[in-house]
Amino acid sequence: MSARINPLAGQPAPASMLVDVPRLLADYFELAPDPALASQRVAFGTSGHRGIASERGFNEDHVLAITQAICDFRGREHSAGPLFLGIDTHALSAPAMETAIEVLRANSISTLVAPRGEYTPTPALSHAILAYNRGRTGQLADGIVMTPSHNPPEHGGLKYNPPHGGPADSATTAWIQTRANQLLSAGNKDVKRERSTSAGQRDGVSVHDYLGAYVADLDRVLNLDVIHSAGIRMGVDPLGGAGVHYWQRIAERYRLQIDVISDQVDPAFGFMSVDWDGRIRMDPSSAWTLQRLLAVKDRYDVAFACDPDHDRHGIITRARGIIAPNHYLCVAIDYLFRNRPLWSVQAAVGKTVVSSALIDRVVHQLGRTLVEVPVGFKWFVEGLHDGSLAFAGEESAGASLARLDGGVWTTDKDGIVLALLSAEITARSGRQIDVLYRELAHDLGDPVADRIEAPATAAQKQKLAGLSAQSLLQTELAGEKIEQILDSAPGNGAAIGGIKVIAASGWFAARPSGTEDIYKIYAESFRDGTHLQSILAEAQAMVDAALAADEAH
Repeated sequence: MSARINPLAGQPAPASMLVDVPRLLADYFELAPDPALASQRVAFGTSGHRGIASERGFNEDHVLAITQAICDFRGREHSAGPLFLGIDTHALSAPAMETAIEVLRANSISTLVAPRGEYTPTPALSHAILAYNRGRTGQLADGIVMTPSHNPPEHGGLKYNPPHGGPADSATTAWIQTRANQLLSAGNKDVKRERSTSAGQRDGVSVHDYLGAYVADLDRVLNLDVIHSAGIRMGVDPLGGAGVHYWQRIAERYRLQIDVISDQVDPAFGFMSVDWDGRIRMDPSSAWTLQRLLAVKDRYDVAFACDPDHDRHGIITRARGIIAPNHYLCVAIDYLFRNRPLWSVQAAVGKTVVSSALIDRVVHQLGRTLVEVPVGFKWFVEGLHDGSLAFAGEESAGASLARLDGGVWTTDKDGIVLALLSAEITARSGRQIDVLYRELAHDLGDPVADRIEAPATAAQKQKLAGLSAQSLLQTELAGEKIEQILDSAPGNGAAIGGIKVIAASGWFAARPSGTEDIYKIYAESFRDGTHLQSILAEAQAMVDAALAADEAH
């Protein structure tokens, strides 16, 4: 990514950078948000509501309001099944779960949690919802997971997964957000809450063995025998995340050679190395954050990491180090559709509009259909659920795939499965992921990609999200004729919340950030780095001109 690298990037996080966990927890309970301020209201992005307690962005009042809104939504939908509830290892996740339980209990909703305070990866929660609902037509289950994903330690987050098991769609989150803000604005007086009368009281709460059920089912989605037979040596860094205890159980059950680099859990994430921008961020696809795994990569045939809720993956090989997420997606798609004989010949591949165009070429070579959607895993849920998509992936290192028999596995991102898939590919092919990618790139084209960010006001971001194909008047991109300008995704016709411009040898997509006052430009060239920089420069000029023209009118 084109950005200034912080001098601390890749270094152990200094003590001065670590979050004060007791203060953070106190802020969660003691600070109240002001619903009149947009930054302190409930706001569902692509993965739920996230915020920082000290900035009054994720406090007890938020969780009370959101959980009650979910209960109201369930009533509106006549949903009366149990609710699966999980947490990751961020400091605010456990208290948020206790807050949610008080609301769920008061609303007479049967709630299922992991035993003994065990953490629950997002894919394990999705798997549990789907397993419970399989064969049922009524009394369907849904779920909540407390996680801000790979965000820094001071963040808290809450995601809602409806009965289809994946991220809620825009209509659902919009309803929940609106209702939660109504409750918040009224001082949460309409929130039903039943406080615990004694320590550990859990009336209406039952235990579910997420870990055991998920691990026992893994051989339905991966060929783990081939990994065992090949003697593949694997190293994993759970990054102190929710899957920290899953890896050893997987190794024991399937007789795999998996070394867990560290099983340390620390809500301050003080073991992390600093990310590119000088912040602690548990990003499993960043070389800056994976220094302790990179230091031992030569011991293993393949190594991998996952973020705190284990829905994202990062793959490392001895020769190459970290594999770019887009590169791994290409290899995974090529491998899977050649080695899953029970998958339907009609099953398609899903990708986002900002993922590599090399994926398009891989899919075409396989004779499969590509379904290109806007950014956000929610757009893949229906296809994964009904089997029309056998694989779906994002450029941000999140993906899921069908079971060996073509049935649905998870409808949310699964970092555990994608990590283990890299070992299956290595075992069956006898070659490492980076070698397989080089072969694909040699045959189909070797793109270079980058992303830049530029300042944008809230008004400009709104205008960028609403740009139409007619807003751009240019006919060329970096010396080539523009072949397409898209404001909606080809795969489903949904607005992409920005613009995508495509020429023969490259493309760019521009979209506003959902959390910061910036816009992002993603670009890719099938020529070289010089051509890529030309695309990026012209893209920024095009977008700025379109925004300026829009303002002039």
